[in-house]
Amino acid sequence: MKPAVVEVTQRIRERSAATRNAYLARVQAAIDRPRGADRMGCANVAHAFAALPSSDKFKVVAEKAPNIGVVTAYNDMLSAHQPYEGFPAVIRDEARRHGATVQVAGGVPAMCDGVTQGLPGMELSLFSRDTIAMGTAVALTHDVFDAALLLGVCDKIVPGLLIGALHFGHLPCVFVPAGPMSTGLDNTAKSKVREQFAQGQVGRDKLLEAESAAYHGAGTCTFYGTANSNQMLLEAMGLHVPGSAFVHPHAELREALTREAVRMVLAIRKGGPRFTPIGQLVDERVIVNAMQALLATGGSTNHLIHWVAVARSAGILIDWTDFADLSKATPLLARVYPNGKADVNQFQAAGGPGFVIRELIDAGYMHADVASVAAGGLREYGKLPEKQGEGLRWSALPAASGDDTIVRTAAEPFSPEGGLKLLTGNLGRSVIKVSAVPEDRHVVQAPAVVFDGQEELLAAFKAGTLERDFVAVVRFQGPRANGMPELHKLTPPLAVLQGKGFKVALVTDGRMSGASGKVPAAIHVSPEVLAGGPLGKVRDGDVIRLDARAGTLNALVDPGEWALREVAPQTAAHAQAHAFGLGRELFGGMRRNVLSAEEGACTWL
Repeated sequence: MKPAVVEVTQRIRERSAATRNAYLARVQAAIDRPRGADRMGCANVAHAFAALPSSDKFKVVAEKAPNIGVVTAYNDMLSAHQPYEGFPAVIRDEARRHGATVQVAGGVPAMCDGVTQGLPGMELSLFSRDTIAMGTAVALTHDVFDAALLLGVCDKIVPGLLIGALHFGHLPCVFVPAGPMSTGLDNTAKSKVREQFAQGQVGRDKLLEAESAAYHGAGTCTFYGTANSNQMLLEAMGLHVPGSAFVHPHAELREALTREAVRMVLAIRKGGPRFTPIGQLVDERVIVNAMQALLATGGSTNHLIHWVAVARSAGILIDWTDFADLSKATPLLARVYPNGKADVNQFQAAGGPGFVIRELIDAGYMHADVASVAAGGLREYGKLPEKQGEGLRWSALPAASGDDTIVRTAAEPFSPEGGLKLLTGNLGRSVIKVSAVPEDRHVVQAPAVVFDGQEELLAAFKAGTLERDFVAVVRFQGPRANGMPELHKLTPPLAVLQGKGFKVALVTDGRMSGASGKVPAAIHVSPEVLAGGPLGKVRDGDVIRLDARAGTLNALVDPGEWALREVAPQTAAHAQAHAFGLGRELFGGMRRNVLSAEEGACTWL
């Protein structure tokens, strides 16, 4: 193992000792109980199984057959989740072949950030994660299940399902993906049309044509944003059927992988050949493996929030310094849009998650000695699944990359360091996705232009007042202020200005999309302005230096003057505008109680 990986893992273990031990004690207490149908009252049992066919009632109660709970994020608003409509039938059929029963325990909400981007609904997006976690808890709290299958793919859905599942850590769980859509208009061409539209060079008809050619069918969006980063991390954590992340929803292999998920979860149930509850599986080594997979592929910055929350759900405490220290010692092995030109289908064809995981294990960047839902352990996730009759087999991947412009070996990486970096300074702590930013833009020093929201910046761009070097400071975008929406709508105008030769950067206590890149952006600035964060001291004209090479973010203001400045207050009008309408008032309690971004933006602690 690489010394940095060992060191970070050990300090996480020591930091988390008390909370992890308390968590494991709760998990063990739940494991030690009799099974649900045996310990519950007769009325409880009757209600739980009232709708089951008589034969299944007899199986689960009298024969004590295993009962699998399914939690699904199915809806046909999301292209990635539409394929889940038919999954329960497949799961039931496979379970019956093995003498088991299945109940869809519940559904959880699943919203599309692509639909809500730049709109009021985006202010519910981050909090939808914890809502999904609570929905998962509501489903599983019926407490008659021997194992669970979790059906979800996209941005907040997978972290939400995982957080919820870890609060039922006594249950064996397998995550069941649905796969990416087929390749459409390539991401570079799509981005070009967006920039042309921002400049008024093409109309709405051409923009809609391009967007519809990019997002055109069932499956996840094909860029390497938060949704597809989710799938990479679940593979690295050993929570998928190995190699199932990036198989198209309508491929013949997809149904075989879903059936295999049923067989795997039955094998790891209590009383099965290798009992593996999720709360014991997800330990500090598994969390580090997820962090490594994120860093080695230049994945979504959103996971510097989400996986902090995931870890906390298992009693494990991580922070951005852990990510930063690992990133310094972890090679970048993949270039997938926005880190490169390839989409996830091309990434999969070149070797995909399996190639990256194998390389990280063999080079000592990942813990291989961890549990997984697969019998062979984590090394199985470095192989390729193939149909074999009615079942599956896994074969070794080639030693060489299928395309070294997309994925590389650990011996010849794209960069000796990972794709994400921590920035610190007198503006607080923030993160930047360096792998997506050209190296000549890693340092930007320019006067600040302060905005209280993305609408103000977009208006200034349209008015032509931003044709110069500047650092856009967009404040009051943190979890407490307005739910920390993604600010991806700012990418096209800032990219246009950068393309004209201006030095531009974004500094914000908000988030950017998992597809963000190209323009240097110091995001998730903590503490947020509404919590008294120093970003609120910045005034128009202050010189800001964002230095991704040195890992610093500072306002170059006289220290004496800086100390005397007060943090700008949020105006009553701004607060009201973001507190009501389209359901935002229902999330007021979450805004009041939410922790900082670096603490996972948790609303339940």
